[in-house]
Amino acid sequence: MGLAERYAEVLTKHSRVVLAVLLLATVAVGYGVGSVDSGLTIASFGSDSTEAQKLDYVEANFSTGEENTTVMQVVVRGDDVLTKRSLVETLRLQQRLRQNETVNATLVNGQSTVGLSNLVAIEAIRQEQAQSRSNSSGSENASAGPPANDGQQAGPPARPPTLDEQIAQLESMSQSEIDSVLLDVLNPDQQATGPTDPFTLLSTEYEPGTTTADARVLFVFQQTGGDGDALSEDVVSAQLATRDLADETVESTDSFVFGAGIVDEESGQATGESFAVITPFALLLIVGVLGVAYRDVVDVALGLLGTLLVLVWMGGFMGWAGIGVTQIIIAVPFLLIGLSIDYALHVVMRYREAGAADRDRSPADAMRVGLAGVTVALAATTFTTAVGFLSNLVSPITSIQQFGLVSAFGIVSAFVVFAGLLPALKLELETLLERFGFQREKTAFGTGGSLAGRLLSVGAITARKIPIAVVLVALLVSAGGGYAATNIDTSINQVDFLPQDSPEWMDSLPGLLQPGDYELRENVIFLNDNFVQSRDRSQVEILVEGPVTGDDALERVAAGRDRIEESSTAITLANGNPKVDGPLSVIRSVAAQNETVAQVVAEHDTDGDGVPDQNLAEVYDAVYAAAPEQAESVVYRDGGEYQALRLSVAIRGGSDTGVVTSEMRSVAGTIESDGDLTVTATGQPIINEIVQQGLLTTLVETFLITLGVIVTFLTVIFYRRYGTLSLGAVTMIPVVFALSWILGAMYLLGIPFNTETAIIASIAIGIGVDYAIHISERFVEELEKSASATAALETTLAGTGGALLASAVTTAGGFGVLLFALVPSLQRFGLVTGTTIIFAFVSSVVVLPSLLVLWERYLGGSELVEGHVAETASD
Repeated sequence: MGLAERYAEVLTKHSRVVLAVLLLATVAVGYGVGSVDSGLTIASFGSDSTEAQKLDYVEANFSTGEENTTVMQVVVRGDDVLTKRSLVETLRLQQRLRQNETVNATLVNGQSTVGLSNLVAIEAIRQEQAQSRSNSSGSENASAGPPANDGQQAGPPARPPTLDEQIAQLESMSQSEIDSVLLDVLNPDQQATGPTDPFTLLSTEYEPGTTTADARVLFVFQQTGGDGDALSEDVVSAQLATRDLADETVESTDSFVFGAGIVDEESGQATGESFAVITPFALLLIVGVLGVAYRDVVDVALGLLGTLLVLVWMGGFMGWAGIGVTQIIIAVPFLLIGLSIDYALHVVMRYREAGAADRDRSPADAMRVGLAGVTVALAATTFTTAVGFLSNLVSPITSIQQFGLVSAFGIVSAFVVFAGLLPALKLELETLLERFGFQREKTAFGTGGSLAGRLLSVGAITARKIPIAVVLVALLVSAGGGYAATNIDTSINQVDFLPQDSPEWMDSLPGLLQPGDYELRENVIFLNDNFVQSRDRSQVEILVEGPVTGDDALERVAAGRDRIEESSTAITLANGNPKVDGPLSVIRSVAAQNETVAQVVAEHDTDGDGVPDQNLAEVYDAVYAAAPEQAESVVYRDGGEYQALRLSVAIRGGSDTGVVTSEMRSVAGTIESDGDLTVTATGQPIINEIVQQGLLTTLVETFLITLGVIVTFLTVIFYRRYGTLSLGAVTMIPVVFALSWILGAMYLLGIPFNTETAIIASIAIGIGVDYAIHISERFVEELEKSASATAALETTLAGTGGALLASAVTTAGGFGVLLFALVPSLQRFGLVTGTTIIFAFVSSVVVLPSLLVLWERYLGGSELVEGHVAETASD
């Protein structure tokens, strides 16, 4: 008696004990569900590359004044957002934000709001004060000629005007007077002297010299508290309150508010509403397919109960392990639902086949025979599928590692539930129902000449008539898919993780199922296309290290800045200049306000081009003395020694990270030239590109590891059971085919292979191995009892193939309903995963039968005979 037979014997004899133990284990593991953070997190993807290390260096050594803060953007857009009414409205909005307790509690100290309306009002007050001083001076010195400071700009007011004063100033002015001040503020030839460049507050479509614009932005700065990347509930609530206040206050034009808290809130809400819509569809689909496959209410209920218990085990593990829900983890329940249904179908159908083979068998005997016949396949499937997902642990991306870990635990849980708890529970119910006189004889799905059986027989027919042709066609298609994989796009667009507005047909759903209206995605696209973004994904850092006080250091930085102007991805402001913060911009800004710095710069600029080219340490010293905070943001010194410079380049939102990386590395190369400076282009867009480029390499590595482990394992299993050394490798061939097919399909559909779809390889391997093992294991088992390989295949495809068909339909359908989700990334994931499962099924029931016939014809028969002789001799 083999191990599987002994296991089945113990379970059927002690089914109540097994049932009690596993239910207690479910309670213990499931207790951790309450600790799972149910809020959806948009997973971040890190890297340990040189660029990532340099970005850490920048963040640690350059002070930007933005530490522990987050920025809200209030966007005002319309035909003209520079009217008196529009400007006053945004000033009143700032007043209301300070008056609102929820919002005010989160605002940073000092200047918490910055907008064009502030700059215009403050400049108008400055000009009025300057005119007043000029008039006063002129009346007192009428005989002494013009005032001494004629032709010089007056300094800013000693005290920043309050919002009340700013509102009063604009309300006292006519539109023409405001337009005159606007032209002064938006003079493209004038160096910005304040902390905010006015052109960063306007749409890049603004035409300098005009007094109309179609969009502008108000920045609202909030304190995050410094407790990690996650925003507190107070900050999120403040952002949502700001959105309401903006709707109430900005009446003359359209407006919207964008902030990280709003993104998290709406993304989580949209995901929840998506699943509220698609869950009933998925449930109806699954129950419908299971109803057709089982044709029995009790078995359908048991299958659903077992699936629920698997999800409880998965959730409990996540709680105990401290793993939260991300856009990748959220796919695991769908995977486990499909796998659970597959396991349940195999157990129940083998139980039915055992009962149909001998009508005199009791439920215990039928369960013992059926479970003994399927346990090895389930165990092998569990091991190989879990290995397929655990291979993700070699990925450098934490969220993908977590996906692999959670999936592997869920797969093992499925085996525990469906090879232990479910058979014990079904046995108890079957015995009880028979005792009450219920007739429980049911045929297995796919047997008895059904439509499903006829469809599944295609694999056996082609294997009998044209096995070589089937394999050759599969090989050619796989070669094409493999070639396409080398050209597959690896880009990622974070916008695709944001919810989009629901389609019109969803408006006809019942009230509780109707999703909300989401404009977040469109708003982010508008921001990316029209404004400079301070988010890390829209910013590149150029780090210059080495002898930064060398005479040519700033000249080379200036050359790099000129190269940035030629870039297609660096955002260009309305004044025609790229948005670049660096040592030159800071030196010029400080010099415009400080005569001492201006004199030092002039003395150390030998060629008069505005770029100091000698004794740069003295220039840096002067800037540090006059404006230490601005200097610290672009020049790093340690112990009095200047170590590094930093250029921060604003990138157009949504730019291709590959192009960004190429162009910014070219800028770095220009600065580095042939000198002794070390220049690195870094930032989140570049790090993301490095991660993306490493994904295909990771795929190859993980696939080779998985392939080696699984082939070795299957070889050992098949050799121990049937004496064959080659069947394990043959079983893996259709898995490789299915993987190449899905990569080719992704290329044809224009779906990128990135951090969102990288887990497809694990699913293709995991599901593919599951299906292939069941077919191979059943085929060899039937081969010993059948007259020919074709007859063995017919029995295999009718019985095991029927279970696979029902499983594939439910699993692919479960993923397919993600096409109704409101998040594009989930839609794409559902499409790719559903297609992957279909390919795995087709390769297992069409290609694998032909491979098995060829294997049996040229190798398998002799191996099985030798294995049988050896087994007989050992007995």
